Amino acid sequence: MIRIAIVEDDKSYAQELIANLDRYEQECGHNLVVQWFQDGEDIVEDYKCNFDIILMDVEMMFMNGMTAAEKIREIDKEVIIIFITNMPQYAIKGYMVDALDYVLKPLSYYAFSQKIDRALQRLDKRKKKFLPVSVKGGMKKLDISRIYYIEVQDHDLCFHTMDGDYEAKGSMKELELTLEKDPFYRCNKCYLVNLEHISGIQGNDLLIGGTIIQVSRSRKKELMNQLNNYMNEVSK
Repeated sequence: MIRIAIVEDDKSYAQELIANLDRYEQECGHNLVVQWFQDGEDIVEDYKCNFDIILMDVEMMFMNGMTAAEKIREIDKEVIIIFITNMPQYAIKGYMVDALDYVLKPLSYYAFSQKIDRALQRLDKRKKKFLPVSVKGGMKKLDISRIYYIEVQDHDLCFHTMDGDYEAKGSMKELELTLEKDPFYRCNKCYLVNLEHISGIQGNDLLIGGTIIQVSRSRKKELMNQLNNYMNEVSK
């Protein structure tokens, strides 16, 4: 599933973009989930870091696309931004917010489909998965592969990562469900560990990210099974 936001104040252009994405989905077999925002303000307000691609109009009534992109980049460095404009000179400014490309109005399906192809190629190259979490002051997008472990602290969660620690709201039970297809295992009631970063196990203790974490006796056998399965998958 590829999540795409359209930020366009002209309804006719928004409908044309949606129609082009529908056609692209049918022709290329991708599962696209599209959401339309009518202004830069609308997407920036309470932004959740939950899009893969943003098609952003440059000129809008309340907040222009460049300003909206700058605000989005403050919390989301990974989302792919493609500007929609009838003025090519905006493409140069787009580099300041790491925009991938721009689409010129009036829209050409062939040119548009090439831009989407390029965006999907960039997504494939990244092969990363990100977890949006609610931290103090807003949202943070964490690279799952860089998380060492998650710890319950006074009914909140602490994400211990290669980039530092982040405290966030949430429940461990919900997080387990979110990460059930990723290499994480609940080694006791307080810790959810990333199998990728376990560097040693001795008795009922495991070493991860330079920290020793105790494994519940009842979960030790299943942890070893999960770790062996993960290592076998990695070595294929």
